[in-house]
Amino acid sequence: MSALLVPPGRVPQPRNPGVALRTITAETYRAFLASPAGAALGAGFLQCPSWADVKEGWRAQLLGWGPAPEAGELTGVALVLLRQFPGTRKYFAYLPEGPVADWNDPDVDDWLGPLLEHLRRAGAFAVRIGPSPAYRRWDAALLKPLTGPGRRLGDVLASEVDPLGTAVAERLRARGWRRCGGDGTGGNGTGGDGDAQPRHVFQVPLAGRTTEDLWSGLNQEWRRNVRRARKEGVEVVVGSAAELPEFYRLLGITERRDGFRLGRSLAYYERQYAVLNAEEPGRMKLYLARHRGEILAAHTMITVGRRAWYQTGASADHRREVRPSNALQWRMLLDAHALGADVYDMRGVPSTLDPEERTYGLLRWKLGTGGQVVETLGEWERALGGSANHALHRAFQAYLNRR
Repeated sequence: MSALLVPPGRVPQPRNPGVALRTITAETYRAFLASPAGAALGAGFLQCPSWADVKEGWRAQLLGWGPAPEAGELTGVALVLLRQFPGTRKYFAYLPEGPVADWNDPDVDDWLGPLLEHLRRAGAFAVRIGPSPAYRRWDAALLKPLTGPGRRLGDVLASEVDPLGTAVAERLRARGWRRCGGDGTGGNGTGGDGDAQPRHVFQVPLAGRTTEDLWSGLNQEWRRNVRRARKEGVEVVVGSAAELPEFYRLLGITERRDGFRLGRSLAYYERQYAVLNAEEPGRMKLYLARHRGEILAAHTMITVGRRAWYQTGASADHRREVRPSNALQWRMLLDAHALGADVYDMRGVPSTLDPEERTYGLLRWKLGTGGQVVETLGEWERALGGSANHALHRAFQAYLNRR
């Protein structure tokens, strides 16, 4: 079922009388994201109003803060998903890769405090957020020669440590937040232990680069594979909702071959495609690689503002030698660049640098595009005060671990 968007209403005032926090309409929320001030905050697709309709089993609130939220005078927004703890009237509040805020703001408490108080009054016993600043970055060229048995990203000195990310982490710890999965590099998967979204992602910078720059950024193997696909007659096209069942069939093949399971239904992808494109035509695209009339691979791409994401990829087991996935990614990179995106985000990668680990293959494949591994701040949680809420938080974590 669709998420329930709570109608606009009043919530507690922050200490700074120049900042008010309110529930707002989807139209006001979207207008802010499209404004220069909102676009500068770089919201991801998980913080778009449409994402509330993708997630079944959650209620949703759209919140905004600024001088006059109802009039659209905003400085930040948040999509909050609320899941009820079975047998209670209490909720777990989740802001996936949110809130959309200026984390460089020294007066963060002017909106963060009222946000938490509003959620507590709405019945939330705990909240999880995903701050946007990056923490560390590793260039592909740095990592390629440093693989080895038992090695992980944390063993390699980063190409860059983001001072803002470090400062935000310190601020959150000082306010009682706990980093989900701790401060290590997580397990062998694409996130830290306990993170719902990937902690480590792979990004290809696009801003200020030409298509020739992007081509030269690919490693030799990638360039060879793209040329091979072209020579073999692989055709890359943008599909439609009609091809989602074929995408889903290929995804099942990919999951069995690569040993993972996303656990999503065809209806999930159909709903996602419908609601994201209803919010903005072309927001989600399905790319298809055909060879001799057969679809061999299918990848999805999502764009919001000046960012583009490769979300999910699927491919057949046969004829892999014609390199349909390389052809798809090269076309998607070019399209993201043509749309004016500043970055092409290939989403999650594992933290392992051990070639003997099964998941390393995903990292190796993405490294070939010449981008960067980015460690985000990950997700952070805290109970919303009081012994009862702390107890519910512990019980909820145990409940999730049993599922």
